[in-house]
Amino acid sequence: MKNFLELVRGCLADIREIMPWDLEERRRENSDLMIVDVREPDEFAAMHIAGSLNVPRGILESACEWDYEETVPELVQARQREIVVVCRSGYRSVLAANSMLLLGYDNVASLRTGLRGWKDFDQPLVDNAGRSVDLDDADVYFTPHLRPEQLRPK
Repeated sequence: MKNFLELVRGCLADIREIMPWDLEERRRENSDLMIVDVREPDEFAAMHIAGSLNVPRGILESACEWDYEETVPELVQARQREIVVVCRSGYRSVLAANSMLLLGYDNVASLRTGLRGWKDFDQPLVDNAGRSVDLDDADVYFTPHLRPEQLRPK
Protein backbone atom coordinates (compact mmCIF):
# COMPACT_ATOMS: atom_id res chain seq x y z
CA MET A 1 0.00 0.00 0.00
CA LYS A 2 1.28 3.46 -0.90
CA ASN A 3 0.95 6.55 1.22
CA PHE A 4 0.16 10.01 -0.14
CA LEU A 5 3.73 11.12 -0.79
CA GLU A 6 4.59 7.81 -2.47
CA LEU A 7 1.60 8.28 -4.77
CA VAL A 8 2.82 11.78 -5.63
CA ARG A 9 6.40 10.55 -6.22
CA GLY A 10 5.07 7.84 -8.53
CA CYS A 11 3.48 10.48 -10.77
CA LEU A 12 6.68 12.50 -11.00
CA ALA A 13 8.09 10.08 -13.58
CA ASP A 14 5.54 11.45 -16.05
CA ILE A 15 4.96 14.99 -14.78
CA ARG A 16 7.05 18.05 -15.50
CA GLU A 17 7.48 20.44 -12.59
CA ILE A 18 8.46 24.08 -12.84
CA MET A 19 9.65 26.46 -10.16
CA PRO A 20 7.96 29.77 -9.29
CA TRP A 21 10.54 31.80 -11.25
CA ASP A 22 9.85 29.59 -14.27
CA LEU A 23 6.13 30.31 -13.98
CA GLU A 24 6.82 34.03 -13.77
CA GLU A 25 8.87 33.74 -16.98
CA ARG A 26 6.24 31.58 -18.74
CA ARG A 27 3.56 34.17 -17.90
CA ARG A 28 5.66 36.92 -19.52
CA GLU A 29 6.41 34.82 -22.61
CA ASN A 30 3.02 33.19 -23.18
CA SER A 31 -0.09 35.35 -22.78
CA ASP A 32 -2.20 32.24 -23.52
CA LEU A 33 -0.80 30.33 -20.52
CA MET A 34 -3.54 28.88 -18.32
CA ILE A 35 -3.02 28.52 -14.58
CA VAL A 36 -5.35 25.95 -13.04
CA ASP A 37 -5.62 26.15 -9.24
CA VAL A 38 -6.87 22.82 -7.88
CA ARG A 39 -7.36 23.93 -4.28
CA GLU A 40 -10.78 24.03 -2.67
CA PRO A 41 -12.99 27.10 -3.32
CA ASP A 42 -12.43 28.56 0.18
CA GLU A 43 -8.65 28.26 -0.26
CA PHE A 44 -8.89 29.95 -3.66
CA ALA A 45 -11.10 32.73 -2.28
CA ALA A 46 -8.55 33.53 0.42
CA MET A 47 -5.68 33.97 -2.03
CA HIS A 48 -4.61 32.91 -5.50
CA ILE A 49 -2.57 33.97 -8.51
CA ALA A 50 -4.47 36.65 -10.43
CA GLY A 51 -6.08 35.25 -13.57
CA SER A 52 -5.95 31.62 -12.45
CA LEU A 53 -8.89 29.28 -12.92
CA ASN A 54 -10.19 27.44 -9.85
CA VAL A 55 -11.07 23.81 -10.59
CA PRO A 56 -11.02 21.85 -7.32
CA ARG A 57 -9.09 18.58 -7.42
CA GLY A 58 -12.22 16.63 -6.49
CA ILE A 59 -14.01 17.50 -9.75
CA LEU A 60 -11.05 17.99 -12.07
CA GLU A 61 -11.53 14.95 -14.29
CA SER A 62 -15.19 15.66 -15.02
CA ALA A 63 -14.45 19.40 -15.38
CA CYS A 64 -12.05 18.46 -18.22
CA GLU A 65 -14.79 16.73 -20.23
CA TRP A 66 -18.02 17.78 -21.96
CA ASP A 67 -21.44 16.64 -20.73
CA TYR A 68 -20.95 16.82 -16.95
CA GLU A 69 -22.39 19.23 -14.41
CA GLU A 70 -18.81 20.10 -13.49
CA THR A 71 -17.71 20.76 -17.11
CA VAL A 72 -15.59 23.91 -17.42
CA PRO A 73 -15.72 24.78 -21.15
CA GLU A 74 -12.55 26.90 -21.05
CA LEU A 75 -10.67 23.95 -19.56
CA VAL A 76 -12.12 21.37 -21.96
CA GLN A 77 -11.01 23.52 -24.90
CA ALA A 78 -7.48 23.99 -23.53
CA ARG A 79 -5.95 20.62 -24.41
CA GLN A 80 -3.33 22.24 -26.67
CA ARG A 81 -2.65 25.26 -24.43
CA GLU A 82 0.26 25.49 -22.02
CA ILE A 83 -1.15 24.78 -18.55
CA VAL A 84 0.46 25.07 -15.14
CA VAL A 85 -1.41 23.40 -12.29
CA VAL A 86 -1.03 24.90 -8.82
CA CYS A 87 -2.04 24.03 -5.27
CA ARG A 88 -0.81 25.03 -1.81
CA SER A 89 2.41 23.00 -1.65
CA GLY A 90 2.82 21.27 -5.01
CA TYR A 91 1.47 17.80 -4.20
CA ARG A 92 -2.17 17.94 -5.29
CA SER A 93 -1.02 19.71 -8.44
CA VAL A 94 1.22 16.75 -9.36
CA LEU A 95 -1.74 14.36 -9.07
CA ALA A 96 -3.94 16.77 -11.04
CA ALA A 97 -1.35 17.26 -13.78
CA ASN A 98 -1.01 13.49 -14.06
CA SER A 99 -4.77 13.15 -14.54
CA MET A 100 -4.75 15.88 -17.17
CA LEU A 101 -1.97 14.14 -19.11
CA LEU A 102 -4.00 10.93 -19.04
CA LEU A 103 -6.99 12.90 -20.34
CA GLY A 104 -5.04 14.12 -23.36
CA TYR A 105 -3.67 17.51 -22.34
CA ASP A 106 -0.45 18.14 -24.29
CA ASN A 107 1.52 20.68 -22.29
CA VAL A 108 0.87 20.42 -18.55
CA ALA A 109 3.26 21.17 -15.70
CA SER A 110 2.90 21.34 -11.93
CA LEU A 111 4.18 24.27 -9.88
CA ARG A 112 6.80 22.76 -7.59
CA THR A 113 6.51 24.22 -4.06
CA GLY A 114 2.99 25.42 -4.89
CA LEU A 115 1.63 28.78 -3.86
CA ARG A 116 3.79 28.69 -0.73
CA GLY A 117 6.85 28.76 -3.00
CA TRP A 118 5.23 31.40 -5.20
CA LYS A 119 4.76 33.55 -2.11
CA ASP A 120 8.32 32.81 -0.91
CA PHE A 121 9.52 34.10 -4.31
CA ASP A 122 7.66 37.33 -3.40
CA GLN A 123 5.14 36.98 -6.22
CA PRO A 124 1.73 38.62 -5.84
CA LEU A 125 -1.44 36.94 -4.66
CA VAL A 126 -4.97 38.33 -4.71
CA ASP A 127 -8.15 37.52 -2.82
CA ASN A 128 -11.54 36.76 -4.37
CA ALA A 129 -12.27 40.47 -4.78
CA GLY A 130 -8.99 40.96 -6.66
CA ARG A 131 -7.35 42.84 -3.79
CA SER A 132 -3.66 42.29 -3.23
CA VAL A 133 -2.88 39.95 -0.33
CA ASP A 134 -0.17 40.99 2.12
CA LEU A 135 2.58 38.37 1.84
CA ASP A 136 3.05 38.35 5.64
CA ASP A 137 -0.63 37.38 5.94
CA ALA A 138 -0.05 34.72 3.29
CA ASP A 139 2.87 33.41 5.33
CA VAL A 140 0.55 32.85 8.29
CA TYR A 141 -2.14 31.34 6.04
CA PHE A 142 0.25 28.82 4.48
CA THR A 143 1.69 27.67 7.82
CA PRO A 144 0.27 24.20 8.58
CA HIS A 145 -2.06 23.99 11.58
CA LEU A 146 -2.48 20.33 12.49
CA ARG A 147 -4.92 19.31 15.18
CA PRO A 148 -3.75 16.63 17.63
CA GLU A 149 -6.05 14.00 16.10
CA GLN A 150 -4.38 14.55 12.70
CA LEU A 151 -0.96 13.50 13.99
CA ARG A 152 0.34 9.95 13.61
CA PRO A 153 -0.27 7.98 16.81
CA LYS A 154 2.85 7.37 18.90
